[in-house]
Amino acid sequence: MSWEQQGFGQGHGHGHGQGQGPGQGYGYEPGQSSSYPSYPHGYDGYGQQPYPQQPYPQQYGQQPYPQQPYPQEYAEYAQNAEYGQGVAVEQTAPLPAVDAGTDPDPDPDQEPEAVREPEARASVTEEVTDEPPPPSKPAAPPRDRYFDTLRALALIRVVAYHTFGWAWAGMVFPSMGIMFGLAGTLMAKSLERPALKVVKSRFRRLLPPFWFWGVFVVLAMLIHDWMPGWEIVYWVVPLGDPPGNAWGQQAWEILWYLRTYLWFVLLSPLLLRLFRLAPVPVLALSLAPILVLTFVWAGPDNRVGTAMWDLSTYLFCWMLGFAHRDGVLQRMKPALVVVMSLAAIGFGGWYALTHQAEFGTYDLDEDPLAQAFWSAGFVMLLMWAKAYFGIDFAWLTRFRRTNRIVTVFNARAVTIYLWHEIALILAVPLIDRFWDVPAFEKYLPLESQWFMFGVGWLLIALFVLLCGWVEDVAARKKPRLLP
Repeated sequence: MSWEQQGFGQGHGHGHGQGQGPGQGYGYEPGQSSSYPSYPHGYDGYGQQPYPQQPYPQQYGQQPYPQQPYPQEYAEYAQNAEYGQGVAVEQTAPLPAVDAGTDPDPDPDQEPEAVREPEARASVTEEVTDEPPPPSKPAAPPRDRYFDTLRALALIRVVAYHTFGWAWAGMVFPSMGIMFGLAGTLMAKSLERPALKVVKSRFRRLLPPFWFWGVFVVLAMLIHDWMPGWEIVYWVVPLGDPPGNAWGQQAWEILWYLRTYLWFVLLSPLLLRLFRLAPVPVLALSLAPILVLTFVWAGPDNRVGTAMWDLSTYLFCWMLGFAHRDGVLQRMKPALVVVMSLAAIGFGGWYALTHQAEFGTYDLDEDPLAQAFWSAGFVMLLMWAKAYFGIDFAWLTRFRRTNRIVTVFNARAVTIYLWHEIALILAVPLIDRFWDVPAFEKYLPLESQWFMFGVGWLLIALFVLLCGWVEDVAARKKPRLLP
């Protein structure tokens, strides 16, 4: 999946102004007396006699001062006879501006650069009484809660689908197409850096959680009489479907998503270059591969053929992520976007309903062509609405608990996806043990799938606490129980 937590709040820089407000950086606090402004003649300061309204020199029992203006690089002095001291204020040049802009997609392989100190300035004659505070380090750009919320809802829908098996769930919310669309947006943003570095970073962040999860699954299948062949190499880098036995199929069959995601990551530098040559035609042609596989050539019947089907099904959604990042959708006419989206949704729905006999259901997950077109239209509307109306769900931050849940879902997205099937598998024998407790049998709805859904989420939360830290290690962060 697109686990990229995308910088969201994209493109916000934080600049520092060069000017200073009243009472800042001149050695006095607001409300205090300062000698920085020039006093008008005749000013009666602190009960003293007013100065004679005549030009310099003034007689103080000394030789008269030369009749010339003070040099501007020296501070003025205001004599305070009552307190018997002088207050000196240095007039200095303003601080040079410091560029505090932040990279909208900072490289996870590097620490953020420290703010460079301004160059030393030539000191003037008088000592500074109060030094101005150093420039503060720019804050990290806020995340886009719109995309974060979509990702969280997509994960919830995946768990619900695998619990209840609702055929209509994909039509209400095509979670896999949405997740590929979000991943495409983040990938286009990341490719502003060198492509090789981005690809390595994506693999580094995804593979350690997969390896950690795979150790338990592989060991369990070995205990249950599985004899692997050379294909076990796909448990190291899942560019093909990792092998397994029927006993562990429910756990490992979800790995098609990781395999498809890794292939999109590898192909993205080329795909993005092609897209930017002719954005709209390339976006439209990205639906051609699924049409070819459906009506012309079905591809080989092996791991390569399976990968081709999945890539073709979600290619348009991935390219939509590019279109959103480059502002292509925002520049399109609203009427055209709505018509194209509804046409794609209509065709996908029609094909799913009219081919139930072929696939045994209208479930989009069983019908690649219907899934491709339905997801294309649905994700296009979501991406276009985000770009056109500037939706960011900033209001979500006012609800602390909901905002916290969305944060955890995004920071532990890989963990939730990998472990949710195992959680649902373990929920069944756990609920069976509840029948042995008379109070549980009487007061708990042990036969309800909703009860299993709730128990499954409790186990998912446990896996997040026990295994989520692997995502922190993969991202080169300090391991935490919860982000």
